[in-house]
Amino acid sequence: MNVQQVKQRFGIIGNAPGLNRALEVAIQVAPTDISVLVMGESGTGKEIIPQVIHQLSSRKHGEYIAVNCGAIPEGTIDSELFGHEKGSFTGAHGSRQGYFEVANGGTIFLDEVAELPMSTQVRLLRVLETGEFIKVGASKVIKTNVRVVAATNENMQRAINSGKFREDLFYRLSTVPIHLPSLRNRKDDIHLIFRKFAHDFAEKYRMPSIKLKEDAVDFLTSYNWPGNIRQLRNLVEQLSVIETERDLDLVTIRQYLPENEDQVPIKINKENSSENFSEREIMYKFLFDMKKDLTELKKLVLEMIKQDGNIHLNSDQTAVINRLHQELNTPIGTTRFLPSVTDPITPVSIVNPETDDFEIHEEIEESLSLEDREKELIQKALEKHKGKRKYAALELGISERTLYRKIKEFNLLD
Repeated sequence: MNVQQVKQRFGIIGNAPGLNRALEVAIQVAPTDISVLVMGESGTGKEIIPQVIHQLSSRKHGEYIAVNCGAIPEGTIDSELFGHEKGSFTGAHGSRQGYFEVANGGTIFLDEVAELPMSTQVRLLRVLETGEFIKVGASKVIKTNVRVVAATNENMQRAINSGKFREDLFYRLSTVPIHLPSLRNRKDDIHLIFRKFAHDFAEKYRMPSIKLKEDAVDFLTSYNWPGNIRQLRNLVEQLSVIETERDLDLVTIRQYLPENEDQVPIKINKENSSENFSEREIMYKFLFDMKKDLTELKKLVLEMIKQDGNIHLNSDQTAVINRLHQELNTPIGTTRFLPSVTDPITPVSIVNPETDDFEIHEEIEESLSLEDREKELIQKALEKHKGKRKYAALELGISERTLYRKIKEFNLLD
């Protein structure tokens, strides 16, 4: 089967050289049992490559299981992948088969593989090298014959250098690496993909298909697309449902795309633009930065209290004070975020800036709980998406695993 036949069979749109090369490698490696690592930015469609590999392999009649490693809580992921025995942990009322046992003779797709905990990485490495694993709470070795295709949007060399990912596992997974290009590097494909999505949504919602005027086509072609194909799909769906005109120009298109191309697009509410997602995302990230700096400041204050008279700070401590003061008093863009955070903090006055001498005049209080703000943001995101953690995490700009941990921390479980 050639590249064009694969495109037709799997509904893949585009003729970019990078896309064609990725499909060529997938076709060539499919008949083998070699492990494959698909790399590319989030939203580039990495999940289609393992499907191509599975369907073109001798395992096509076996199980195909896709696992989002970032969506499974750290405490249960070993059980999900390898199974467990009855009584192996609290709540294990019976034995359970894991994905590697269920998919014996088939293919497992490990999406977001860089999110795997280190202990799970050790287990995965053993499966790849020996085809053996042990259930959680068991002692019996189980053999399995599974083809593993993994995917990640992370810089794996950076993950290895930081100790987040095992180097030996990386080389074992990436026997054959496949790189999917970003949408910004597929400029000639953008309008083709737009028209495909427009046709699909016209059928889905039973309405005429939207079309682009020339100035809108030029704008979308030159846009940076940080969210790649996923971002383009969401844009087309919004336009298809919301706009009454079917021929769309540049003015209309720009209302649905953020001015900052590093942000995920969401429809701009013309009556209340202060509630759009880009600001909420910035606020959420700013909140975490503030918490970190406040924690550092508390430590400094405790050191100060133990001393008499003027307090001498080293350069690192002074930098923390200065950065916190600047962040608390500097607007972000044209909007002041979290203005009330500055209320409970009384600034530390500088006695002699040249010598880094500080004197504490008043006590720092924390009458405003940043945790409450964080909890409120998470609650609103969950309510908006009716408890669907995947979409709530996407809106908050964090991983599903982080969201799950926060839900447990704030006791937001149903």
